[in-house]
Amino acid sequence: MDIMAGIIVRKRKAVTALFLMIAGICLFLFFGVQVNYDLSDYLPDNARSTVALKIMENKFSSSVPNARVMLRNVSVGKALEYKKKLSDIKGVSDVFWLDDAEDVTQPEDMMDADVRDEYYKNGNALIYLSVRQGNEAEITDKIYDVIGEKNALEGDAVAQASVRSATSGETLKAAAILVPVILLILLLSTSSWAEPLLFLAAIGVAVIINMGTDFFTGGISYITQAVSPVLQLAVSLDYAIFLLHRFAEMRKEKSDPKDAMIAAMKKSMPAIAASAATTLLGFAALVFMDFHIGADLGMNLAKGIILSFISVTVFLPALTLCMYRFIDRTSHRRLMPEMNNIGRYFLKIGKVCFILVLLLIYPCWLAQSQNNFLYESTGVVEGQRTGQDEAAVEKNFGRSTPVVVLVPSGSQGKEKMLCDDLENISSVTGVLSYAVSAAGNVPYEYVDKEIYAQFYSGGWARIVAYTNTSAEGSRAFSAVGKIQKAAEKYYGDSAYLCGKSANLKDMKNVVEKDNKRVGLIAVLAIGIVLLLTFRSLIIPVLLVLSIKAAIWLNLAIPYFTDTPLNFIGYLVINTVQLGATVDYAILLMDTYMNKRKEMPAKEAIKETLGLRFRSILVSASILSAAGFVLAAVSSNPLVAEMGFLMGRGAVLSVFMTVCFLPVLILISDRLIRKTTYSPGFFIKRPEMANKEGNRENT
Repeated sequence: MDIMAGIIVRKRKAVTALFLMIAGICLFLFFGVQVNYDLSDYLPDNARSTVALKIMENKFSSSVPNARVMLRNVSVGKALEYKKKLSDIKGVSDVFWLDDAEDVTQPEDMMDADVRDEYYKNGNALIYLSVRQGNEAEITDKIYDVIGEKNALEGDAVAQASVRSATSGETLKAAAILVPVILLILLLSTSSWAEPLLFLAAIGVAVIINMGTDFFTGGISYITQAVSPVLQLAVSLDYAIFLLHRFAEMRKEKSDPKDAMIAAMKKSMPAIAASAATTLLGFAALVFMDFHIGADLGMNLAKGIILSFISVTVFLPALTLCMYRFIDRTSHRRLMPEMNNIGRYFLKIGKVCFILVLLLIYPCWLAQSQNNFLYESTGVVEGQRTGQDEAAVEKNFGRSTPVVVLVPSGSQGKEKMLCDDLENISSVTGVLSYAVSAAGNVPYEYVDKEIYAQFYSGGWARIVAYTNTSAEGSRAFSAVGKIQKAAEKYYGDSAYLCGKSANLKDMKNVVEKDNKRVGLIAVLAIGIVLLLTFRSLIIPVLLVLSIKAAIWLNLAIPYFTDTPLNFIGYLVINTVQLGATVDYAILLMDTYMNKRKEMPAKEAIKETLGLRFRSILVSASILSAAGFVLAAVSSNPLVAEMGFLMGRGAVLSVFMTVCFLPVLILISDRLIRKTTYSPGFFIKRPEMANKEGNRENT
């Protein structure tokens, strides 16, 4: 540490220039990072819907329909003209309409009424089509150009396009709002106008480097792009605060700023390393999810924490020494009032809060696992065209969610029986396959090869069942189960399903298994760090319990308010809140252990609260602000929900740390003394007069 600190101090200008250069390169690389907007890509490779998608990609040139166009007041001939124009759009494929299921040259009365009404009803035509993934925004704009204002477009491709166009802009908008808020919080809590700029510079450089290095990882999910920069900034600002506060203390003892910085780096390193380690392990636990969105987000956040740690311990000391005169010239009286006596007030209300938490903790633990969970990650916004179009299509034709059934080809008779069974499922409104289409009655030799290839390819037959359910929910998942059962009746395990409902059902099965494993890994990993830090058996239990209780309270609120909760957000917050806010409890306990060597337990906890409440409040205010800003600016329901949970979780973690944990520490003081290696606690004994005699080492 002495050698490294000495090099950083001597080469401070070179170190500063190097980090700024790397940040500049990474800022350029950031614009080339690939962003994935399809969460189904993160399902395990052995999930049945994933296997089905691979079969589709390898054997068929066409894909699952993901959009519907409704044409108002058109004739059959005019609808066919629109269909031709839509087919000509680059990136649009598999355009299905009535003519693919019925002979449209015959009178309407001669057609199957159910099939006709699926595609053409009351003069309105409904065309199904597939929009190429990855270019939804550009392609849907071209579709709008073709259909004009009077017609409607809806479907998963439209929702994906909306998310794609909004995410990057919303991330920048969140940063534009959050940075001034953080500056205001830091200005109130520091004694120099320049210090907050140094904090943001150190962490900002780490955030930019983290975002730029994603260029070399093959890309990230849009959830990671939206959440990671904001969370990294909010969580790791503490490291910079630790260092600069210690630097200010050392300057009172050492006249040379370089010597003061070397001493500050050595003294602040244990606190920064412990804080970074617990946060890192909390985030890294996400890597163990079978649903690979956890690895995507967890690895990115873990990488961000490592980069923030390096930036604070290498770049910030160098930058500070280059600018310490500016810090001195901009010093001012601390605007946030001292809170040295606040401990006694927290102890008074803490007793009531402790009893209240004890009464709520078990019901909340039960409630948080019984939420009404959602698995969808995109959505349309009411009042905008996407929402109006969706409502219009559903009003005229009802809901329609396609489920693709892939079965081995070779027996049209078996396929026909399967299609009959599918049509008898109450939630299935229509079935499209070669066996039941108009082409099915024509000898193969006379069928257009392109039409035939839509149904058969590479030894597989494709059947599309349309359901009147939403993409998820009990009805949707029940429908998928019935379709799977019908297919297995004829084809056994050789039948595969894909489509949004099938993907979401697999996602549900995967993340439910992930929940217990990932939560347990996070608790054990952080517990081991705490065990090594405090050399105590009981302290890790007390600290983790206080933050886990805050998490249970946070995640139980949706249950009691009957608000659906996205399971991905639930799973991520379960680990992120633990990793991000356990630092509050660590800071409180570390200070208590030191004060407890000098005074009795009650006085020690009062002193601790007075000394550390301001630091905890500043840290939690930044994290809470980051979460609430993210919730306010994001139009994506999953990202907004994660932001809100993060913001509320930070508030609840502070409450548990300053109200519940102090009382828990007092009650457990004797147990702490007995289960901690060499605590050196102060023991009040009347017969011993000197202070040294009043200290017990166990």
